[in-house]
Amino acid sequence: MASKEIAKIDQPERSILERYVSEYPVKLGKLAKDLGVAIKVSSMPTGISGQIALEGNQYVIRVNRNEARERQRFTIGHELAHFLLHRSIIDSSPEGITDTVLYRSGKPERIEYEANRLAADIVMPISLVEKELRESFGGIVTEDTIEGLASRFEVSKAAMEIKLSNLIEA
Repeated sequence: MASKEIAKIDQPERSILERYVSEYPVKLGKLAKDLGVAIKVSSMPTGISGQIALEGNQYVIRVNRNEARERQRFTIGHELAHFLLHRSIIDSSPEGITDTVLYRSGKPERIEYEANRLAADIVMPISLVEKELRESFGGIVTEDTIEGLASRFEVSKAAMEIKLSNLIEA
């Protein structure tokens, strides 16, 4: 089951999102472009993973160039989630939302939890994870399963492990 955050997205943007979560790895750059968001890989201070802000008339995600590619992908998903769910917060601050490596922005914890859940749905769509788990791994979760799925979805093992544990608990 997908997170409840998907239901909070306006229909036009949800339609765009749905076009991209039908194959993996999800093409985050194309998704962002279709949503009207630019992505820039930037030098950022240690401890900062990403940021989304309105720059002129364009929303821009900045992602820390010094982090692993898998981490960058989740950060892009997280910042896209802020764009889809928390645009008023982005718009009300000249710096937008800046997230630390623990995805903490100083904003209320609720918005970070929402962004993390939606980010997980964006980069690891549950229907695709379930399908791959069943078809490629016989539905059995082992260390090799976690590594294999993480590699296919281009996310960290930790992110995939959390996704699978949430799937098993559901």
